[in-house]
Amino acid sequence: MTGLARWFLTVGLLFFATGVWAADDPLSISAITLTTDAQGQQEYSVSLQILLIMTALGFIPAFVMLMTCFTRIIIVFSILRQALGLQQTPSNQILIGLTIFLTLFIMAPVFERINEDALQPYLQEEISVQQALHAAEQPIRGFMLAQTRESDLELFVRLSKRTDILSADETPLVILIPAFVTSELKTAFQIGFMIFIPFLIIDLVVASILMAMGMMMLSPLIISLPFKIMLFVLVDGWALIIGTLASSFGTL
Repeated sequence: MTGLARWFLTVGLLFFATGVWAADDPLSISAITLTTDAQGQQEYSVSLQILLIMTALGFIPAFVMLMTCFTRIIIVFSILRQALGLQQTPSNQILIGLTIFLTLFIMAPVFERINEDALQPYLQEEISVQQALHAAEQPIRGFMLAQTRESDLELFVRLSKRTDILSADETPLVILIPAFVTSELKTAFQIGFMIFIPFLIIDLVVASILMAMGMMMLSPLIISLPFKIMLFVLVDGWALIIGTLASSFGTL
């Protein structure tokens, strides 16, 4: 089983557990219920638990994007494209695809822990759903806590008005996730700022030269674009940025 399949199966397990907990028998959930009325007519109805599970599945992409390194990477790539002056190159599909596979690469140690500690024991019926859910939560929680600033975590704890949280490890996910996303946004914009500086200098130099030559009607972006692309290629920009992003998480 590939890492991608393991991850989605694990996430599916987490959402499946929300519906299983409400059942008396966790291993017997019928998708369709057949009932017979007094006149002998049969009616089919969909189980409410199955409906809740199918609704929860729609939130999987949001949880995958907001509980992994996806947010930081896609924002940095978008800022990079804007700094280069390339509006649609690379396209959004390419950037998102690259971000997804880079996310799988960076999160591989976390996914392996989830697979070993939660998914495989549950599939082998060694632990219950509740135990698997708790075991799967720990690697994700550890990853998010390592990337979350204390100031952001304290902000959301203060906003929640919770006084029973004595340490970061006791922080519930409903507070940890927005704090993690806020920290990721800050980090992504800091990296984007550092990326923007050399390209901004090129734009300023080109604009000054064109103004000194009296060519004010010519857009500086047209002249500076080839120089920015050349600079990016000469310094092996893609490898530099991807390597920086991967090392910034400290999971490799």
